[in-house]
Amino acid sequence: MIARLTAVYVAIFAAVLAGISFYAYWLIGGQYRSLLAPALDTPEGQSGYHGAMEHVLVTIVSADVPVLIAVGLLAYVLARASLRPLFEAREREQQFAADAAHELRSPLATIATVAQAARIEADPQTRAHLDTIARTALDASALIGDLLTLAREPRPGLLQREPVDLAHVVTTCAREFDARARAADLELRVAASGAIVDGDERRLRELTRNLLENALRHAKKTIVLECGGDASAAYLRVRDDGDGIAPGLREQLFQRFAGGDTGGHGLGLSIAHWIASAHDGRLELESVAGAPGACFVAKLPRLS
Repeated sequence: MIARLTAVYVAIFAAVLAGISFYAYWLIGGQYRSLLAPALDTPEGQSGYHGAMEHVLVTIVSADVPVLIAVGLLAYVLARASLRPLFEAREREQQFAADAAHELRSPLATIATVAQAARIEADPQTRAHLDTIARTALDASALIGDLLTLAREPRPGLLQREPVDLAHVVTTCAREFDARARAADLELRVAASGAIVDGDERRLRELTRNLLENALRHAKKTIVLECGGDASAAYLRVRDDGDGIAPGLREQLFQRFAGGDTGGHGLGLSIAHWIASAHDGRLELESVAGAPGACFVAKLPRLS
């Protein structure tokens, strides 16, 4: 972020400096033409004029380069000073999220444990209510975990990385979702080719599950789950034949609580995007000409 802001500052100054330098070059050239006007019709005059203007150009560039370097250093200092409050606020947010997650998870775990223990001697109606309480407490705990994940910057240091075959991840998740797909009268098609990445297998399964959950909610007849890759990149793709993503949602699709996860908490695609970014990859909504529904593809660096 600091580098990007520094680049913006330097680009703005460079554009202004280029305009001033061009004006100075044009102004000096006009003065030289006025002074040498009688001699410009001769080859010697033309040669002298061009030589003088080349010298002017070299002088201007020689003056601009150190100024641009100095401005670049000052822009970096300014960018750091401008963004420091944002970084500090981000750190406070992460610390608050961690503290809140810890404080909330403990009572939620207690609620779920007590409810599950009490159901043993409860009558059927009370047992059903206790099951609902326990399930809701566990869901709330999982939601807190998702929010804690999104409060952190996606970076490789947060992953437990090792060589992982995406084909294994895909086939494992496909087995988990096969019964649910059949229950919803959907066909789950799988095409898995070996692609080794340096990744966190647990997180990659989570990414795949989140994309499948999204497809399961929107598909009408078919879900396609694929993985593969070339010499440098691996991909994991999930495509459904639903109604697709509304144009108004495309810009905010991977933001938390966006509308793309209708029927869920609104965090599935955000978590999937976070996981792809943490693996130095990206998650994109892919356009497939003539194909209905939505197609999400995660592109990750392939392990050579």
